[in-house]
Amino acid sequence: MNTYRQTIDRRRQGLRTPKPEPERKNVRSAAKPKRSGISRMIADRRKRAKTAATAQVQYFDYDLLLVIVFLMCFGLVMLYSTSAYEADVDFGNDLYYFTRQALIGAAGFVVMFVVSKIDYHIYGAFAGEIYVFAMFMMALVQTPLGLEFNGARRWIQLPGNQTLQPAEITKIAVILFIAYELCRLGKKAYTIQGIIRVLAFGAIASGGVLFLTDNLSTAIIVMAITCILIFVIHPKTKPFVVIIIIGALIAAVGIIILSVIIANTDAASSGNFRLQRVISWLNPEATADTGSYQVMQGLYAIGSGGFFGKGLGNSAQKMVIPEVQNDMILSIICEELGVFGVIVILCLFGFLLYRLMFIAQNA
Repeated sequence: MNTYRQTIDRRRQGLRTPKPEPERKNVRSAAKPKRSGISRMIADRRKRAKTAATAQVQYFDYDLLLVIVFLMCFGLVMLYSTSAYEADVDFGNDLYYFTRQALIGAAGFVVMFVVSKIDYHIYGAFAGEIYVFAMFMMALVQTPLGLEFNGARRWIQLPGNQTLQPAEITKIAVILFIAYELCRLGKKAYTIQGIIRVLAFGAIASGGVLFLTDNLSTAIIVMAITCILIFVIHPKTKPFVVIIIIGALIAAVGIIILSVIIANTDAASSGNFRLQRVISWLNPEATADTGSYQVMQGLYAIGSGGFFGKGLGNSAQKMVIPEVQNDMILSIICEELGVFGVIVILCLFGFLLYRLMFIAQNA
């Protein structure tokens, strides 16, 4: 038990990186006047009282809590407005998706409360175990526990007819583990060897997402998280700017070449769903009845909403867009609440990001 405790303490110390001390000027400070015994005793008491008060105060960001509660309630309202028709047709219960998401949201608040009471350094101390656990959960997708929906095998069956996507756990695991590695490496993280080591861990997690769950978009996100964390801790900005510019140019050239290939070949009939998505993005009108049907219907919904929308519950496109309650829900928000409603949502998410950055900078 003592050995285990020492291991945890050693890991936690690796996360507590001391701030660099300011340079001391070679100037003698002015001599402080000597205090009498009574004044020294009063000063010591005040100092102890101030320290005790500071130790008892725990900062709680009510602005962050308020915006989370509002976004969650707004999401539930829009989910019901969007999914009521499809839920009634498929399950005979217009509250099916609403009830399911409300229960998940309530459980999420309980987890959030418990997590807020735990020292975040403990999560860093177990970052390695969480990283391995995430890889193990993704491997379960390839077992009989894995579920396949619409040609994609990315989920695990849970009790109560619930599902879990292990790639989402991997996102959290990579944030914790890469941050822990960067803190543990210290200044070595600025070197080529340190960056390669960190990138290797990110690449392993990204490869696991791609090959174990067949999820290219999440694999890109996992690798991007790794690169962003390296960028945040690195003292130099210029090399990253150059890399981003070069990457953008390569991506632009690749898109141009791909669009030419698609225009001159029969790529639209390919069975590769990733290629179909690229075709839908480059030229959605060309496959409006097949691969781009969902995209085109979503665009119709956005265009018909105007600036202030048709009103809550008055969407017509929600009856024809496939899987409208999932990734396409924003198109229905545009149709019912208009561009103005979407701008408000984006501002709320921007405020949420600002509060998260504020907490991170003052942690």
